[in-house]
Amino acid sequence: MTKQLFITLIIVFFTISCKTSSQEVELWNHIPNGTELPNSRGLEAEFLHETTNKTLYITSIEKLKYAWCTISTPENTWNLGKTQCIEAQFTNAGDVPVEIIFWVDANKGWDAVVAKAKLNVGESKTLSCNLRDTFPDGTRKINPNRINRIQFMLVKPQLDSRLVVSELKAVGSIDEWKTPIARLEVPDLEYTSPHEGKRVWYQPNSLKGSKKYTALYLPTDWKPNRKYPVIVEFPGNIYFTEHCYSSGRPEACTIGYGMSKGEGAIWISMPFVNDNSNDISEDGWENPDHTAKLSVETVTEIIQKYGGDKDKLILTGFSRGAIACGFIGLRNDAIASLWKGIHACQHYDGDGWQGAKMEDAKSRIKRFRGEYFHTDNSGEEPCKMLSEANISTQYVNSGLGAHASAMFLDDRTSTLELREWYQKLINPK
Repeated sequence: MTKQLFITLIIVFFTISCKTSSQEVELWNHIPNGTELPNSRGLEAEFLHETTNKTLYITSIEKLKYAWCTISTPENTWNLGKTQCIEAQFTNAGDVPVEIIFWVDANKGWDAVVAKAKLNVGESKTLSCNLRDTFPDGTRKINPNRINRIQFMLVKPQLDSRLVVSELKAVGSIDEWKTPIARLEVPDLEYTSPHEGKRVWYQPNSLKGSKKYTALYLPTDWKPNRKYPVIVEFPGNIYFTEHCYSSGRPEACTIGYGMSKGEGAIWISMPFVNDNSNDISEDGWENPDHTAKLSVETVTEIIQKYGGDKDKLILTGFSRGAIACGFIGLRNDAIASLWKGIHACQHYDGDGWQGAKMEDAKSRIKRFRGEYFHTDNSGEEPCKMLSEANISTQYVNSGLGAHASAMFLDDRTSTLELREWYQKLINPK
């Protein structure tokens, strides 16, 4: 299908069937027609001049696991505290079926809400993201006043897959949003110098000159010439499904902030790397030995520059990051000797993912001399491995009911037990 024919079909389609009510205000009016969206991956996304209603024309230009384009919030953000849903209309205008994931993503450590569909050639659907959606246990996924972007994502698109998006709008009224009591909000990543109470894009000396980075947080009570525990965290894999919005990048980490509540501890979120690559890996391990080496170098630098206490180093991670606690964190004596405690959430070294075999995990665990804590990992295999290694271990179930890490930002019983374990480790009697 030629682009000119494609545009003509769009004009006819939207003139006939996509009139927006004068009562409704679309959410992308801050973006001029003719604009090509920045921050896209694997897609060309442009607002066309030729249509009556604002229309986004999307074409896939790379074969990727996930390709997306992003609608950022306007400068004065959206006022959606009383809004039920965000919806949009999607039309497959290409020659092959497409799988769509429609995301509304929030910042400050909140998660995302989603709507999904598979569209056959020529098919149209209106998808709706419920801003009051919850995890299976009733935990709110997002704060509608913290929305920072909307994403249109294609899953494994063929080259030249084509999608039309229109009528992106807020729908439905509901009672004013109220933030749950005791819910923590994680500082957003900033591009500035390290400072107390800030989470910043940080390059250790060994990463200078590359695109690779960590996310460094200094606690609200940080002062020079004082010592602080250090929580080191590995992120999950890139993964997008109904209850999981995981970018695979350091800024996706939240556990360390939940453990310390932002006070009294330095928190460093690590990437997965290969010394021969210029960027971090969102998917898989890259080179585990290189990541282990970087982790030791980074912790050493944090100790020297920011007062990290070498005797109070804690390692944690979610999903891929949980496996990495053993697969990388106990990979050799140099890195294994760092940790006073390890916390793993929803996966564990030895579960078989990406070469993390149980036989090798049993060899790695012999290097560990600290205490272990598992969230949502109470299966027979990890229990048996740690018992045989005679390692003090605590197990809790969060009850969240989903593959996500939102449980660490509230005061549920499992999180309170984790915080108590952490405090006992760093403040032994």
